[in-house]
Amino acid sequence: MTSTSLTAPSALAFPTAEYELRQRKVFEAMERAKLDALVVTAHGHLQYLSGYDGLGAYFMPFPLILVPGRKPTYVIREYELSSVRPNSCIQEILTYADHEGFAPACAEAIRRFGLSGKKIGLELGCWNLAPADVSALQAHLPDANFVDATRLVATVAAVKTQLELEAMRFAMKLTDVAVRTFQQSLREGITETEVLANMDREVEKAGGVIKKPSVTLLFGERTKLSHGRPQDNPIRNNEPAFTELGGLKAGYPCGLVRCAVLGRHPETEFLHSLSIEVLEAVISAIKPGATAGDVDAAGRAVLKRHGRPELLNHRVGYQTGINWLERGNISLEPGATDILEPNMTLHMPIILRGENGYQFGTSEHVVVTERGAEILSRTPHTLHFA
Repeated sequence: MTSTSLTAPSALAFPTAEYELRQRKVFEAMERAKLDALVVTAHGHLQYLSGYDGLGAYFMPFPLILVPGRKPTYVIREYELSSVRPNSCIQEILTYADHEGFAPACAEAIRRFGLSGKKIGLELGCWNLAPADVSALQAHLPDANFVDATRLVATVAAVKTQLELEAMRFAMKLTDVAVRTFQQSLREGITETEVLANMDREVEKAGGVIKKPSVTLLFGERTKLSHGRPQDNPIRNNEPAFTELGGLKAGYPCGLVRCAVLGRHPETEFLHSLSIEVLEAVISAIKPGATAGDVDAAGRAVLKRHGRPELLNHRVGYQTGINWLERGNISLEPGATDILEPNMTLHMPIILRGENGYQFGTSEHVVVTERGAEILSRTPHTLHFA
């Protein structure tokens, strides 16, 4: 294992001061949770706190160790150092050779901080931390008091800074370009992949990209799929079309669901009409002080009034930000107790499943404001007829 201090970063999406602000907020949350250290492993959380967006396909996680009063320390595979160096604000980095070196390197870093017997948070409920990783750490640090801190960084990251909001607003402009292109491209015989190519081209002209591989684009019978990447599947007259996608800026996508019908299709038109009513009830319930469960309940109440609660078989929304989704983020689901605050960003995809299996609906992406919710998209959430 080796240790190195890095020179100033040169390829960060935001100024170093932005990442330092985020780290300070996490340290404050650690103090409230009475944590002596936090080992951050979720990919989105690492990018949020350090700027580094590399995947390290052979092995993850690359833990970022946070200890109050000390500089954050990355523990990474040595092969990745040349990428981490220019793309991270972290100055202290420990490296190891291969997979087997992860646990000893991480354990040594924790011992260097004098954390034996201390309370150390792990993101046990997030991706990138396998049970084998936890077991190996426990074997190397038998005296450590590991506790679950899955929600800590997620809760901090839920409330956006102004720079984050600027990035997301720009990302939504790209999303709107893609949606308009989707709508304008629909004609009999055009395929899903051809429409995506049109969307990519127009978004690139607008100065950005669509987040891949998060694009869902489905025509006809394929709108019965929960998610699906575009295929060479043509749309026919009197068939529905569904897309969910997000433009991307500085690692921040802004997702949106929009649907269309080429000609007429009564079943999906009915589902879409009802989804609008549910969505608008959900948006009306969003305000500071409301719980995530309150927002979910507002949407389900609409379906209950119509006698169709079975049409919605998922949560009504979720916290957004860097990396689109991260396990452990705030979820707008039944009984959720998270309290909404100003500058949180939320995506509410209201997708209803009909009796014949079609899954159809609409969404909005909002910023929580002092008075309620600001809708970011400028394309109406009504059904588009081509």
